[in-house]
Amino acid sequence: MRAAALYSAAGSLLLTTLAATPAGGTPTRPEAPGVPGTAELRGTAVAVARARAAGIDFGACAAADVPQAPDELRCGTVTVPLDYAHPNGKQIELTVSRTRATQKDPRNSKRKVPRQGALVYNPGGPGASGMYFPLVGALPDWQRIAAAYDLVGYAPRGVGRSAPLSCEDPKGFFKGPSAAPTHPSEAYKRQRVARAKEYARGCAQRSGGRLRYYTSLDNARDLDVLRAALGENRLTFMGASYGTYFGALYAAMFPSHLRRMVLDSAVNPDPAKVWYADNLDQSAAFEERWADFRDWIARHDDVYRLGATPGRVQRAYDTARERLARKAAGGKVGPGQLQNAFLTAGYYDDFWPSRAGALSAYLHGDPAPLVRVAAPHPGTATEAENGRAVYTAVECNDAPWPTDFAVWDRDNTRLARVAPFETWDNAWMNLPCAYWPAPRRQPLDVRTGPGELPPVLILAAERDAAAPYAGAVEMNRRLAGSVLVTERDAGTHGIGGGPNKCVDAYFDAYLLEGRLPARHASCAPRPEPKPDAPRAGEESRRDALRGKAERR
Repeated sequence: MRAAALYSAAGSLLLTTLAATPAGGTPTRPEAPGVPGTAELRGTAVAVARARAAGIDFGACAAADVPQAPDELRCGTVTVPLDYAHPNGKQIELTVSRTRATQKDPRNSKRKVPRQGALVYNPGGPGASGMYFPLVGALPDWQRIAAAYDLVGYAPRGVGRSAPLSCEDPKGFFKGPSAAPTHPSEAYKRQRVARAKEYARGCAQRSGGRLRYYTSLDNARDLDVLRAALGENRLTFMGASYGTYFGALYAAMFPSHLRRMVLDSAVNPDPAKVWYADNLDQSAAFEERWADFRDWIARHDDVYRLGATPGRVQRAYDTARERLARKAAGGKVGPGQLQNAFLTAGYYDDFWPSRAGALSAYLHGDPAPLVRVAAPHPGTATEAENGRAVYTAVECNDAPWPTDFAVWDRDNTRLARVAPFETWDNAWMNLPCAYWPAPRRQPLDVRTGPGELPPVLILAAERDAAAPYAGAVEMNRRLAGSVLVTERDAGTHGIGGGPNKCVDAYFDAYLLEGRLPARHASCAPRPEPKPDAPRAGEESRRDALRGKAERR
């Protein structure tokens, strides 16, 4: 993995030290055990039996779940306990979507393909919905899989209409234009601390006693109930990003229930990393990806006129930040909205042309393209607020966090010296966890021994910023018998079923035939995006696979 140009040897050492050092301060003592207890295991068994008996009554999809859903997409609900320790207590419903296996071989229309069951997908977040996932079956790269599998998506607990979680009034969610200082003042830090405390209080006030039950362990239990409701004896699952974490929890908790599992863009499941240190690692990795993007812009200076070196591109970006701080573009886009738009480009390189083009147009006198790609959309405020609430609740509930802001200030100040692009934005996103009103759990130490699981396929891009590559290596080390396929020198977040034919060959062979390479494999990177337009088909694939959350 090549080092980013911005990193000096001292900077790299600092990042390594930050990642290896405990968070510091005094984390909240976990008030609830992370290891699944007897009561929760019994409760899961009760819920599984009920779900298998009830099944899922699939019908037309509600507009609130999938607007303008095609006829072949059907929706239903599955009932799970809010608290698995009390399976006869309050119940919640999770929305589910499905397309049936077509059983039509796209390469030979006369050949009928055997159905292999259901493939369940989670796009991560936490807080993303998979309700759109079955629609990928219409894309050419997915038609062989859609022939063999029912494609199943769902909205996890808290998301969409699945016992929705909220922490603030959606009407006030989009607060733009906003600032995004890379080296914040002490006064600004005090403002953000106050805002984080207010947000944490809002989560408790708007959710009441439910707040503690939005966890990764509960997501894994819900997945087993969904498996039973679908009539599957063993689960075939694909998790992306955060979905790889609770997928790994599922594998450790229910190993005999697993058929096949793809973990795409795996996060680091080490309990010492979940989630405070994982977020520091993520901020460091985004700096490398931002360097990749600036290098690409510089190589296409004839198109974008933002500078022929990465340093000049950085100065152009800084100039835009300064101008937007003085006067928001379209009255809506300030430095915060600019940073969010370019952070998205750190996830998916098919966004590079539109972001670079918008920045260029703005600096050359036309703000309209920047307003189009960066301005908040009030129509999506409810969905965005919900996703943020679920993200926060799950991450805060899952693990201890430092409760002294001095620890956050120390670690993020150090990191921002060498990785300013996302560090403080990421810190503010997670800071409510310092003041969280619900009990914290101790993360489950995910480990499986030889023969405990069927082989698991792990996919990772070497320069993924949202899920740094070291996490995939650690996931592979912890899941005995798993195989890691690496897309070298590439950084798009989520690589299965995409434009890389080498990756897809391994992906298809595993899902369709259960076949994995004998040892770890690697693939050359996908082609870089062209400077004038996104690659054909990538936007529709991305929208179906990513859900609506883009944190992890």
